[in-house]
Amino acid sequence: MHPLDNVIWQALTTRQAAFAEAAGQARRFPLEVTLLAAFEAPNHAGYESLAGLVGSGGTGAVFLNDPYEPRSGWEYVAGAPLLQMICENGVPSRAPLSKALDIVELGDHDSPDMVELATLTKPGPFLTRTHELGYYVGIRDGEKLVAMAGERLKVPGYTEVSAVCTHPDHLGKGHAARLMTEVIRCIRQSGETPFLHVRSDNARAIAIYERLGFRKWWEGHFAVLRRTSARE
Repeated sequence: MHPLDNVIWQALTTRQAAFAEAAGQARRFPLEVTLLAAFEAPNHAGYESLAGLVGSGGTGAVFLNDPYEPRSGWEYVAGAPLLQMICENGVPSRAPLSKALDIVELGDHDSPDMVELATLTKPGPFLTRTHELGYYVGIRDGEKLVAMAGERLKVPGYTEVSAVCTHPDHLGKGHAARLMTEVIRCIRQSGETPFLHVRSDNARAIAIYERLGFRKWWEGHFAVLRRTSARE
């Protein structure tokens, strides 16, 4: 199995096992960190293990090779076609900013601002402890956090670039590319390969990532699922 296959499962059973909450053939991150969860395989045993992990009414976000098919006891809350991209040999460009603003490292004290920006821009699940998964950087205009990017999933040899987002009032200034360049630099400095996930229909973001040297690696599906009943 390649390290990027079933990547959430592999993260929670290797480099990020310390975050894992486990039940049978399922794993998930603590809910304050991220909604991401996984099973060893998307079969009956996997879904039953996930049900035991999230509990009645509980929610988990999973990556699937194929579109989610309705299952008894589960509700499909939301989802999207998903593209996984890797940056093996690309040379990140340095997009100019219309105004010189410093890149700052983000941490615990920045969490409320990070959650607020992610809630507005919807780059993917981002909660109060998501920043604990890795290195996060941002750009502030005065006191306002207007852009950020960081690391999320980590598997042997690979680290994910995630939570790339810019406030709508600050688009077109090169913030996303500049922050990604910094995160990519940090990942490569550790001897690892950057990768990321993006909605397959987000042409604008995909174009930015391709300019930064990313290429398509895997296409699948993202699904947020809620457990609606006990085992039937």
